[in-house]
Amino acid sequence: MAFLVTFLILFAFWIFMSGQLDWWHLSWGVLSCTLVAVISHDFLFKDIKSKGRVKETTLFFAYVPWLIYEIILANIYVAYLALHPKMLDLIDPHIIKFKTRLKNDFARVTFANSITLTPGTITVLIKDDYFFVHAINKSAAKSLPGNMERRITKVFMEE
Repeated sequence: MAFLVTFLILFAFWIFMSGQLDWWHLSWGVLSCTLVAVISHDFLFKDIKSKGRVKETTLFFAYVPWLIYEIILANIYVAYLALHPKMLDLIDPHIIKFKTRLKNDFARVTFANSITLTPGTITVLIKDDYFFVHAINKSAAKSLPGNMERRITKVFMEE
């Protein structure tokens, strides 16, 4: 079941991205999506029979618009820093270390990728319960772990 659902998601995405419905493209799509689904179906749907997984997926899709909004705000902020006449005074890059309360590996990866997708911050390392993040300045560093971690905690029901 997990293989089939993974394949269907990948194939729908293939058709959407390629926009081609001829036999050549569809056959390559079937071949590629089958290979990827064989390799990764157990990663995406480790416990597909769990009702919590459906709720988790729904909450994740609700998290994505908020993340996109935060990415847009961070882009504006980084553009402001880059275009400011006193740019060299405003940019103060450093690495911060903080402990996460996330226990689920998938939640940690989601959090790390969310940090990295947000301009001005990059997840450098995750070691045990600690995240090491490069931040463009103190203002960007202050917001971590903050609201993003709280939202991911709710998505993966780790409260």
